[in-house]
Amino acid sequence: MTLQLRDLAQLFNSMDPSPFHDRDLDADAEEFIVGWASELSARHELELTIHLATPLPAARGSEVQDAVRHYFAHRAEMKQREFRHLMRRGRVSLAVGLLFLVGCLTASELLGTLGHSTISKIAKEGLMIVGWVAMWFPLQIYLYDWWPLRDERRVLERLARMRVLVVAPNGGGKAVK
Repeated sequence: MTLQLRDLAQLFNSMDPSPFHDRDLDADAEEFIVGWASELSARHELELTIHLATPLPAARGSEVQDAVRHYFAHRAEMKQREFRHLMRRGRVSLAVGLLFLVGCLTASELLGTLGHSTISKIAKEGLMIVGWVAMWFPLQIYLYDWWPLRDERRVLERLARMRVLVVAPNGGGKAVK
């Protein structure tokens, strides 16, 4: 992929006071790069070429690849932490849901032994339904919610390994890589 920029500052968040190597990418640039990488097959090696209209500050060319890779590696680590947090929340909510389900089913059986009135039957069925509904959240986590996090982490890990080239005019107007 190729990015056309006026200067290198457009690639990075101008509000981030961190040293160059640790700076965040501009939100629009990140969205564009991640979107591009998400569309490509995992078999494709990623390469980002940045064409600058202005000369590159001295010694920045070699640092750009490291800064971009570091940024995406950090984002991949954050997605991994988010994934672990989701799985931990899934385990806790599964334990709570199962305990609640057992309690509801037990109470439902007790109501069944007390009588066969309409109210007793409604309460028995209601407890069974409420118990099973309580299992919805942990099942959603384990069946659906973890997939997007895993896919995003994989894309970010690929971006953390991508080759980054900077093409900029030198003082005489010629492009240098």
